Amino acid sequence: MTEISESIDSMNLPNFLIIGAAKAGTTSLYYYLSQHPQIFMSSVKEPRFFALEGEKLNFQNPDNAINFTSVTSFTDYISLFESVTNEIAVGEASPLYMYSNKAIDRIHKYIPEVKLIAILRNPIDRAYSSYKHLIALEKLTFAEALLEEENRINNNWAHLWHYKNAGYYYKQLNPYFERFDKSKIKILLFEDLMSKPLELLQEIFSFLEVDTTFVPDMNSQNVSVNPKYKILDRILNGRNVIRSSTKMFIPERARKFLANGVRGWNTKEFPPISSEARLHLIDEYREDILNLQELLEIDLSSWLA
Repeated sequence: MTEISESIDSMNLPNFLIIGAAKAGTTSLYYYLSQHPQIFMSSVKEPRFFALEGEKLNFQNPDNAINFTSVTSFTDYISLFESVTNEIAVGEASPLYMYSNKAIDRIHKYIPEVKLIAILRNPIDRAYSSYKHLIALEKLTFAEALLEEENRINNNWAHLWHYKNAGYYYKQLNPYFERFDKSKIKILLFEDLMSKPLELLQEIFSFLEVDTTFVPDMNSQNVSVNPKYKILDRILNGRNVIRSSTKMFIPERARKFLANGVRGWNTKEFPPISSEARLHLIDEYREDILNLQELLEIDLSSWLA
């Protein structure tokens, strides 16, 4: 066991992880942190290694991209950090770690001294955001999807489709507080990322012991949209001949201005979650939220409003 530990210690493995939650700003956080000169973030944003190590993936659902984008072998995982040089903080962001019941043991096995970051969003809004993210593939209303969720889980649908179950944060986080040093766990709120992003980032920089005066470009945020015309959305956001050819004739600033205008025109306003669904989920989450308040010693009463 000592030889294995020494071997792992000699590798470039992350010394911090963003473990969740999905649809709570982890992509934006990854983008901001990756700009810091003293922070190295894996080129694959969500390797999900500690949740899916050694598994032959066969998730059955309309969106099975997780089968092809996850890193499941240790050799492939450590290769993500081969380019580390003199960075102080080395990390990756896999929101599945907080939700997975397997990740905690593997994280503790490989990197027991790791720092852990979780950013939490009102679980009701988070669930609805997941639903909106998958709306192009989702065939049910939000209320219908909640009723169908257990069947989907039993049929091995990927984790992003677990709208309700992914929101029980106390159930997910309490084991981490039991296994890891509390001083190495940083819990943040999505609301703060939206309202005071620089202040929140400086708090993370301090936690990671890197330069807190660095200011990243925060103009880009990851937002789920509901396009009127999906083919137009793919042209605007994907790699394709049409998008590439415009670079030859239109200056970058004008391209961005035009693209943002077309995106705005092509985006349908998504209806808010129904009051019935919100009240149902408040009842579902109430006990977990109250326990989470006690665990984190913060006021989360707004989530129950």
